[in-house]
Formats: sequence, structure tokens, C-alpha cells
Amino acid sequence: MKHYYNRRDFLKTASAGTLAALAAGAPLSGFLSSCSGKQAGADAVILLWMAGGMAHTDTFDPKAYTPFEKGLDSNRVLSTFKSVPTALDGIHFSEGLESIGALMDKGTLIRSYVAADLGHILHSRHQYHWHTCYEPPQTVAAPHIGAWIAQELGPKNPVIPAFIDIGQRMTVGEAEELKAFHTAGFLGSEYGPFMIPDPSSGLDAVKPPAGMSFSRFERRNQLYNDLLSQNAVGDLGSDYQKESFKRSMEQAYMLLKSPEAKAFDLHDEPKESYDIYNTGRFGLGCLMARRLIEQGARFISVTTEYEPFKGWDTHEGGHTRVGEMKKLIDAPVAQLIKDLDRSGHLDRTLIIIASEFSRDMVMEGRPGAEVKHQVNQPDVINDIKNYGMHRHFTDGCSMLMFGGGIKKGFVYGKTADERPCKTIEKPIRIEQVHQSIYHALGIDPQKHEVIEGRPFYTTPDGVHKPELEFFS
Repeated sequence: MKHYYNRRDFLKTASAGTLAALAAGAPLSGFLSSCSGKQAGADAVILLWMAGGMAHTDTFDPKAYTPFEKGLDSNRVLSTFKSVPTALDGIHFSEGLESIGALMDKGTLIRSYVAADLGHILHSRHQYHWHTCYEPPQTVAAPHIGAWIAQELGPKNPVIPAFIDIGQRMTVGEAEELKAFHTAGFLGSEYGPFMIPDPSSGLDAVKPPAGMSFSRFERRNQLYNDLLSQNAVGDLGSDYQKESFKRSMEQAYMLLKSPEAKAFDLHDEPKESYDIYNTGRFGLGCLMARRLIEQGARFISVTTEYEPFKGWDTHEGGHTRVGEMKKLIDAPVAQLIKDLDRSGHLDRTLIIIASEFSRDMVMEGRPGAEVKHQVNQPDVINDIKNYGMHRHFTDGCSMLMFGGGIKKGFVYGKTADERPCKTIEKPIRIEQVHQSIYHALGIDPQKHEVIEGRPFYTTPDGVHKPELEFFS
């Protein structure tokens, strides 16, 4: 029988798994790798992460529109925005996403992602599952997908970190839970994310603090290495983990002294371009991602940021909040795609737009697997704050993919047009999503490391296959 963990159990076990990873010796590479002779369509990835649960029926999979009025029956409301046409005949998006919709002849729309049953729905647990492909908690620290890619393919440019995460602060909300999957786990610190919480001050992430000379920074770097033996890595870490930690610092130091560091300085961007992207931290994150791809970045995650009850975490005021979120993402996402296409980088860069799960006004969970309601949604709506998708829904989620060998103008899967708006054709789960990303990059589906004498695959048990329908 499956045991469902609460937030405290998850955090406790995740922390233990991290310490276990530090104590582990060097992972032994699996027998199969990307040197399998397969032709890769992509050599870089940008994950645009809609943190907090993006409702499919109010974004990329609209249903019948019911405008707000007092006395409205909640069960009648399927979408709270009108639908608008995209570049694909017969395919509509929700109002407010016109710029992305105009580019759908360049990408694939997935309307049938099904999130896992993880018991009582917690954002951090589902985000952990999406990013690592493993259900939490684990007895070892499972690597983030970006870490697997960094370890297997290495940096494209030796001075640009192979795995860069933009936009997520670790000082808000469920910070410790977020840290549990923003890691390379047992692969070692050198493959972990280079964190840029705020892209508007991104250059500060790659230069010494104000008032500190380079020579002083060098002395501090040496002191840092001396102190390494006194922290958790030094006390508990294996020789492999210690060396990996040092290599991660050496890589950051190499970036600091390189001309490529200017890619992090958005003030160099022409004003006309900067203004299009400047919808907030997420939009500027998209701009930084474009600049870093042009400099040879391998894997970049740009997030709208997860902070409980903010952003896409629409526990109330859903219609109003989603309207605001669309203004943050529509123009910069579209501009990112157009800029990479214009420069010739899109063909080799896989762009993914995704969220941990969807939302519904009435149902929590999925049909046949409903869980405890976390939002008190009235049967009759009299206040605009109750008009929107406020409950977590896991049985029908939308994703978009562009570039990197992905089909152009393709729609995969379908959800029902009536509640529950669940997946009714071609369900796809996270294991297939990850393997499809690895396939685009030419990474073998059997890729794994041996930890404590047992194989640990990029996807559980190494039995999952990519969805080849996505690829041209």
C-alpha cells in the first residue's frame, strides 16, 4: 500500500537524502551513454517553469466561457476567459496569450499531461517529482533533470555553467522543500544549478561584492577552500563530493574572470529589446536565457517563481491573478522564441513551457482519486475573488514545446470539453516527458549511475521511452 507523506515527512526525508548523497562515494557511470550514435535534435534546453499550478482551461486548453455575474453556479464555469485563435486552424488559446498563440505553427502543444497521484497535494512534492522524475521522498538525493544533462553532456562553453536556474529565491515560502530538488544530488555539486534569483541584478551573481578587489576575492576563495572541511561536505562528504564541490567553485571563479560574464548584464541589451522582455523578473529571465544560450549555455530554467498563494498558486482571485500572469509571460516567451529563431539557435534549443499540475473550480485531485479540498469554493459565486480555478487538478495539464527537433504546428492529446476536463486521449506522464527531452539531446534512455551498488536511472527503473510523435 502506498504511504502518503505530509510536508514534514517530506522535508525530513529529503534532508536525510541530501546528507546520504554527500556521504556517498563517486557514482559509477552506467554502461550506456549519449555515445549511442543517435542523432540529437537539440544541444540546449530552456525550461520555462510556470510555478504554482497553471490552469489548462484558462491558458492553453480553453473550454466554454462563462462570464462573471453574481449568483453564478460554480459548476457551470469551465473557463473564465474567452478563447482566441492561434496560428493553427481550429486551435484556440485563452485570451491574453495571443503572442504565444501566433507562434504555434512553430511548436507542439501537449494537452494531455497527467500529474502523479502523490496523496495530499503539495506544490513542492509535485515540483520535486516533475524536476527529478522521482516521487519524494527518496533515500538518496535525486538529481534535477538539468543536473543529469550537465553531467552527461557537459558545458557547451567551458566558462558558462552547464545548469543555470533563474528567478527562484530560496528565501521565500517553502524554501527548504524547494532546495530538495534544486540540486545535482549524488552527481556532485559541479553539476548543480548556478542560481540567479533576480535577473535584473544578474551580473552581481558573477562578480565580487561591491568594494572587494579581485585579489581580495582570491584570498577569500582560498579561505573558502580551507573552511570546506569544517562544513557538512567536509564532515560527511566522500572524497568525490568534496572534489566536486571544489570544482563547482573553480567553475564559478573561471566565469567571474571571463568576458562571457557580460551575458549576465542585461544593461547591455538594446532598449527596444529590453522593453519587450521587461514584464518583471520572469520576462527579464527570458531575456537572460536568450543571451546565455547565445554564449553556449546547456540547460536553463526560468521560473515565474513558486511562493505560496502568489503567482500561479491561485487559491483565490484566480481569474484576476491569471490575467496578471499572462501579462508577465506572453510577450517575453514569444519574443524569446522569435529571437532564437531569428538567430538560428531555435533549431538546436528545446524550449518547454510547463507547470506541476492544473486547476479546476470544483474538483481537487482527479476523478476517482479526489483528495481533501484545500480551498473553500462556494457553490454559488457572489464575489469576484471566488471566480477562477482555485483547486488543484492533476488529470489534464497543458505543456508547450518549441525547437530542438520538435514538430511544428502539432497538437498531442485531448481533454474533455465538459467537467471534469480530464485527459481522454493520449495521456502522457513525467517519465515520458523526461525521456523525450533526453531523446532530443541524444541521451540514451538507459543512462544511469550506480549508487551504493544499485543502478539509479534518469527515469525510474530505466524502462520508460520517449514519445516519438513529438519529433519531426
